[in-house]
Amino acid sequence: MEYREKIFKGERALFGSNDLVIKDCVFEDGESPLKECCDLELTGDLFRWKYPLWYCKNVNAVECTWFEMARAGVWYTENISIKDTMIQAPKNFRRCKGITLENVVLSYAAETLWSCDTVNMKNVTAKGDYFAMNSKNIEVDGLMLDGNYSFDGTENVVIRNSRLLTKDAFWNSSNVTVYDSFISGEYLGWNSKNLTLINCTIESLQGMCYIDNLVMKNCKLINTTLAFEYSKVDAEITSGITSVFNPGEGRITAPEIGELIIEKDKIDPDKTNIICNKIDKKYDKPEWNR
Repeated sequence: MEYREKIFKGERALFGSNDLVIKDCVFEDGESPLKECCDLELTGDLFRWKYPLWYCKNVNAVECTWFEMARAGVWYTENISIKDTMIQAPKNFRRCKGITLENVVLSYAAETLWSCDTVNMKNVTAKGDYFAMNSKNIEVDGLMLDGNYSFDGTENVVIRNSRLLTKDAFWNSSNVTVYDSFISGEYLGWNSKNLTLINCTIESLQGMCYIDNLVMKNCKLINTTLAFEYSKVDAEITSGITSVFNPGEGRITAPEIGELIIEKDKIDPDKTNIICNKIDKKYDKPEWNR
């Protein structure tokens, strides 16, 4: 069945339909217009109301638009590809499996991509807090993200060529690798396991703390203070580090450290090998206890 330039209104307008081609159509007021549908080809369609694609399978959407009230738009859906599309609505993609996003703008991405499995993103721009919480098996290339608390509780994530402005990123995550990217945000990576950063530039207050197996290769730490507290770390830093605080164990190499703060009653300093030609100041207490 093919629909062109139609306007759909009312709840469950095409509920439970299969093998649909829908082009340049508008889904106006009315919840769940495509709920329980399968094998959909969507081109140039406009979604203006809530819950358009729930419990769907095999969806291909190109040059579509989700307006702000099309919130919670894609939940419990399997195998969905979205390209060249703007999604203005929040809370999109919840408990979905098999998501591909390419050339997609998520202009209000609050609470988006929660508890999803097998996600591929290429050239995605997103603005909103709590992006990708508790999702797993994620591949990212070219993400521009403005939003705090991103990737919390995620597993098996690879991110490349991205720019992330995000406080509390990667908390409680496991098996995350970031290549060739820029990350700015306080408290980066706390309580995570197996976090690897390669060829990255980081700016962070109290970044990379409480991490079990942090690996950093050829990374810059710009304006990064109180780094590595209680972390098991193997860090190769090519820039100076403003301050290092109570690293748990491992190895840190850097050309310069502004302040090295080691509390011997809190950690064993012999467990961390710090290789640095210039350490400007050494303290046995942090500033707030001096």
